[in-house]
Amino acid sequence: MRPKVLVARAVFADAVERLREHFEVESNDADEIWHQAELIRRLQGKAGLFITGTQLIDADLLASCPLLRAICSMAVGYNNVDLPACTARGVLVSNAPDVLTETTADFGFALMMATARRISEGERFLRSGRWVKWSYDLFAGADIHGATLGVFGMGRIGQAIARRGALGFGMRVLYHNRSRLSPDIESTLGATHVTKQQLLRDSDHLVIVVPYSPASHHAIGAPELALMKPTATLTNIARGGVVDDAALAQALRDKRIAAAGLDVFEGEPAVHPGLLEVPNVVLTPHIASASIPTRRAMAHLAVDNLIAALGAGPSAGRPPTALNPEVLAQR
Repeated sequence: MRPKVLVARAVFADAVERLREHFEVESNDADEIWHQAELIRRLQGKAGLFITGTQLIDADLLASCPLLRAICSMAVGYNNVDLPACTARGVLVSNAPDVLTETTADFGFALMMATARRISEGERFLRSGRWVKWSYDLFAGADIHGATLGVFGMGRIGQAIARRGALGFGMRVLYHNRSRLSPDIESTLGATHVTKQQLLRDSDHLVIVVPYSPASHHAIGAPELALMKPTATLTNIARGGVVDDAALAQALRDKRIAAAGLDVFEGEPAVHPGLLEVPNVVLTPHIASASIPTRRAMAHLAVDNLIAALGAGPSAGRPPTALNPEVLAQR
């Protein structure tokens, strides 16, 4: 009998078909949002689970699904998965890094530019029929070229953003990271490592790319926003919860910073109402990786991991991007 797997959200049909070549598959083609009890119910008898970044995988779910052996996500972030609990139960977990780096960096840079140049404000103004004349300061914003780019979190995506800023726009690049990059990488990127406080004080455009964890919760709150220039912009493509959205909404309302561009939110898809009330913010619905080629690559990497984790295919037993590969040795 072939193992059974569950695909928790709608995904590309060809990705599901690849799973069907090896497993008995139940797929959520209607893309319903299953509550935890429904997800647990559907996981009964399943050995594998294909998820996105939105399904909560905790100890209670694992205890209720004793046959589960692999959880493979098409997202790069995995703060929705209790990784230690999965490891303790011998459940392989994988994510989808690398394949979305350049696309996400493209979007982050675009969101930063839209924020600095007040593009959303200008479009709303035009659509409302209020544009009746040119004026010298009509939605005048901030320059990107030659400005100081601050990158908070210098992993793959942070480095890709730094490269765009330094090489494409002649920006001075500052960064703060948990660990400093090698001198060779710093030199290639033209990036200077600084303290978090200096990063906040000196950046004209701050881009947040740090992973979410309890340690990074509200890493940017009211005290940090107070250190930034009143002319500065903030762009968050990391995870909701890294920025205190309530504090940011107040800072935007009080014009303690010039503007913000946000692709992620605390408690998304809900958005803090204060952010919907201020004009100087660009809001997008968590779409930084949303190009068709990249989303396909993410989905198929998750499929590769699930097939390998359950002992099928040419890479059986060797999931390419396992987060806890040590569980494989326990089987």
